[in-house]
Amino acid sequence: MTTAITVLDRSEVVAAALSPLRGQMLELLVEPQSASSLARALDLPRQKVNYHLRELERHGLVGLVEERQRRGLTERFYRISGGHLLVDPELLSPVASPSFDEHAADRLAATAARAVHDVGTLMRDAAAAGERLATFTVESEMTFAAPGDLRAFVAELTELIAKYDRPTAAGGRRHRFVAMSHPSRKETADD
Repeated sequence: MTTAITVLDRSEVVAAALSPLRGQMLELLVEPQSASSLARALDLPRQKVNYHLRELERHGLVGLVEERQRRGLTERFYRISGGHLLVDPELLSPVASPSFDEHAADRLAATAARAVHDVGTLMRDAAAAGERLATFTVESEMTFAAPGDLRAFVAELTELIAKYDRPTAAGGRRHRFVAMSHPSRKETADD
Protein backbone atom coordinates (compact mmCIF):
# COMPACT_ATOMS: atom_id res chain seq x y z
CA MET A 1 0.00 0.00 0.00
CA THR A 2 1.61 3.28 -1.15
CA THR A 3 1.18 6.41 0.91
CA ALA A 4 1.25 10.05 -0.18
CA ILE A 5 3.58 10.88 2.71
CA THR A 6 6.47 8.86 4.09
CA VAL A 7 7.92 9.67 7.49
CA LEU A 8 11.65 8.95 7.47
CA ASP A 9 12.54 7.42 10.84
CA ARG A 10 16.08 6.13 10.27
CA SER A 11 19.06 8.47 10.17
CA GLU A 12 20.77 6.65 7.30
CA VAL A 13 17.65 7.05 5.14
CA VAL A 14 17.42 10.76 5.98
CA ALA A 15 21.11 11.16 5.09
CA ALA A 16 20.51 9.40 1.76
CA ALA A 17 17.57 11.70 0.97
CA LEU A 18 19.24 14.97 2.00
CA SER A 19 21.99 15.00 -0.62
CA PRO A 20 21.19 17.91 -2.99
CA LEU A 21 21.66 15.69 -6.05
CA ARG A 22 19.47 12.93 -4.63
CA GLY A 23 16.89 15.54 -3.69
CA GLN A 24 16.79 16.67 -7.34
CA MET A 25 16.46 13.05 -8.42
CA LEU A 26 13.58 12.45 -6.00
CA GLU A 27 11.78 15.52 -7.39
CA LEU A 28 12.16 14.16 -10.93
CA LEU A 29 11.08 10.67 -9.87
CA VAL A 30 7.52 11.74 -9.19
CA GLU A 31 7.10 10.35 -12.71
CA PRO A 32 8.84 7.09 -13.69
CA GLN A 33 12.34 7.71 -15.01
CA SER A 34 15.30 5.62 -16.08
CA ALA A 35 18.92 6.35 -15.20
CA SER A 36 19.43 7.55 -18.78
CA SER A 37 16.52 9.99 -18.69
CA LEU A 38 17.62 11.27 -15.26
CA ALA A 39 21.18 11.71 -16.54
CA ARG A 40 19.91 13.80 -19.46
CA ALA A 41 17.67 15.91 -17.20
CA LEU A 42 20.48 16.52 -14.69
CA ASP A 43 23.25 16.81 -17.31
CA LEU A 44 25.33 14.16 -15.52
CA PRO A 45 27.00 10.90 -16.55
CA ARG A 46 24.61 7.95 -16.44
CA GLN A 47 27.06 5.98 -14.23
CA LYS A 48 26.95 8.69 -11.54
CA VAL A 49 23.15 8.83 -11.68
CA ASN A 50 22.99 5.02 -11.56
CA TYR A 51 25.09 4.97 -8.37
CA HIS A 52 22.80 7.46 -6.61
CA LEU A 53 19.69 5.72 -7.93
CA ARG A 54 20.89 2.41 -6.43
CA GLU A 55 21.49 4.14 -3.09
CA LEU A 56 17.98 5.63 -3.13
CA GLU A 57 16.57 2.19 -3.97
CA ARG A 58 18.65 0.53 -1.22
CA HIS A 59 17.09 2.89 1.34
CA GLY A 60 13.56 2.33 0.02
CA LEU A 61 13.15 5.89 -1.26
CA VAL A 62 12.52 4.80 -4.86
CA GLY A 63 11.16 1.60 -6.33
CA LEU A 64 11.32 -0.18 -9.64
CA VAL A 65 8.08 0.28 -11.60
CA GLU A 66 8.94 -1.12 -15.01
CA GLU A 67 11.62 -2.81 -17.11
CA ARG A 68 11.82 -2.27 -20.87
CA GLN A 69 14.00 -4.01 -23.43
CA ARG A 70 15.88 -1.45 -25.51
CA ARG A 71 18.67 -2.16 -27.99
CA GLY A 72 19.47 -5.47 -26.36
CA LEU A 73 19.62 -3.93 -22.87
CA THR A 74 17.11 -3.77 -20.05
CA GLU A 75 16.14 -0.23 -19.11
CA ARG A 76 14.81 0.06 -15.56
CA PHE A 77 12.30 2.77 -14.62
CA TYR A 78 12.01 4.02 -11.04
CA ARG A 79 9.58 6.21 -9.13
CA ILE A 80 9.67 7.79 -5.68
CA SER A 81 8.26 5.28 -3.19
CA GLY A 82 6.33 7.41 -0.78
CA GLY A 83 5.38 10.76 -2.23
CA HIS A 84 6.25 13.61 0.12
CA LEU A 85 8.97 12.92 2.66
CA LEU A 86 8.90 14.09 6.29
CA VAL A 87 11.69 13.62 8.81
CA ASP A 88 10.60 12.08 12.10
CA PRO A 89 11.41 14.71 14.75
CA GLU A 90 12.47 11.90 17.13
CA LEU A 91 15.65 11.53 15.04
CA LEU A 92 16.79 14.96 16.11
CA SER A 93 15.86 14.69 19.78
CA PRO A 94 13.25 12.84 21.83
CA VAL A 95 9.99 14.74 21.79
CA ALA A 96 8.49 15.64 25.15
CA SER A 97 5.90 18.16 26.21
CA PRO A 98 8.19 20.91 27.50
CA SER A 99 5.47 22.85 29.27
CA PHE A 100 2.14 22.20 30.93
CA ASP A 101 0.95 25.63 29.82
CA GLU A 102 -1.73 24.88 27.25
CA HIS A 103 -1.04 28.27 25.63
CA ALA A 104 2.73 27.72 25.21
CA ALA A 105 3.98 27.64 21.60
CA ASP A 106 6.73 25.17 22.53
CA ARG A 107 4.11 22.70 23.75
CA LEU A 108 2.17 23.06 20.49
CA ALA A 109 5.34 22.38 18.45
CA ALA A 110 6.25 19.38 20.63
CA THR A 111 2.73 17.98 20.28
CA ALA A 112 2.90 18.37 16.49
CA ALA A 113 6.29 16.62 16.45
CA ARG A 114 4.92 13.77 18.56
CA ALA A 115 1.98 13.43 16.15
CA VAL A 116 4.38 13.20 13.17
CA HIS A 117 6.35 10.49 14.99
CA ASP A 118 3.31 8.49 16.15
CA VAL A 119 1.36 8.71 12.89
CA GLY A 120 4.48 7.97 10.83
CA THR A 121 5.05 4.78 12.84
CA LEU A 122 1.38 3.80 12.59
CA MET A 123 1.36 4.47 8.82
CA ARG A 124 4.41 2.27 8.29
CA ASP A 125 2.91 -0.56 10.37
CA ALA A 126 -0.47 -0.31 8.62
CA ALA A 127 1.17 -0.31 5.19
CA ALA A 128 3.25 -3.38 6.12
CA ALA A 129 0.05 -5.16 7.19
CA GLY A 130 -1.79 -4.02 4.05
CA GLU A 131 -4.30 -2.17 6.20
CA ARG A 132 -5.70 1.32 6.27
CA LEU A 133 -5.03 3.54 9.28
CA ALA A 134 -8.21 4.90 10.90
CA THR A 135 -7.63 8.64 11.27
CA PHE A 136 -9.46 11.86 10.60
CA THR A 137 -8.32 15.42 10.22
CA VAL A 138 -10.21 18.64 10.69
CA GLU A 139 -8.34 21.73 9.61
CA SER A 140 -9.99 25.09 9.53
CA GLU A 141 -9.34 28.75 10.03
CA MET A 142 -11.71 30.78 12.11
CA THR A 143 -11.87 34.32 13.35
CA PHE A 144 -12.63 34.97 17.01
CA ALA A 145 -14.18 38.36 17.68
CA ALA A 146 -12.61 38.66 21.13
CA PRO A 147 -9.84 36.87 23.11
CA GLY A 148 -12.45 35.40 25.46
CA ASP A 149 -14.12 33.62 22.53
CA LEU A 150 -11.05 31.41 22.08
CA ARG A 151 -11.14 30.42 25.76
CA ALA A 152 -14.89 29.68 25.53
CA PHE A 153 -14.33 27.57 22.40
CA VAL A 154 -11.60 25.54 24.12
CA ALA A 155 -13.85 24.98 27.16
CA GLU A 156 -16.70 23.71 24.95
CA LEU A 157 -14.33 21.46 23.03
CA THR A 158 -13.00 20.03 26.30
CA GLU A 159 -16.57 19.29 27.43
CA LEU A 160 -17.32 17.58 24.11
CA ILE A 161 -14.27 15.35 24.46
CA ALA A 162 -15.30 14.40 28.00
CA LYS A 163 -18.82 13.58 26.76
CA TYR A 164 -17.55 10.95 24.29
CA ASP A 165 -14.54 9.58 26.19
CA ARG A 166 -15.33 6.08 27.45
CA PRO A 167 -12.00 4.60 28.58
CA THR A 168 -13.61 1.51 30.13
CA ALA A 169 -15.94 0.65 27.22
CA ALA A 170 -15.66 -3.03 26.30
CA GLY A 171 -14.14 -3.29 22.84
CA GLY A 172 -13.55 0.46 22.70
CA ARG A 173 -10.70 1.72 20.58
CA ARG A 174 -8.42 4.36 22.08
CA HIS A 175 -7.60 7.38 19.90
CA ARG A 176 -5.34 10.35 20.58
CA PHE A 177 -7.18 13.58 19.88
CA VAL A 178 -5.05 16.66 19.22
CA ALA A 179 -6.54 20.10 18.73
CA MET A 180 -4.14 22.95 18.07
CA SER A 181 -4.53 26.61 17.46
CA HIS A 182 -2.04 29.21 16.32
CA PRO A 183 -2.39 32.53 14.55
CA SER A 184 -2.70 32.14 10.77
CA ARG A 185 0.42 33.03 8.82
CA LYS A 186 0.21 35.79 6.28
CA GLU A 187 0.92 34.41 2.82
CA THR A 188 4.11 35.77 1.25
CA ALA A 189 5.45 35.68 -2.29
CA ASP A 190 7.77 32.81 -1.23
CA ASP A 191 4.85 30.54 -0.16
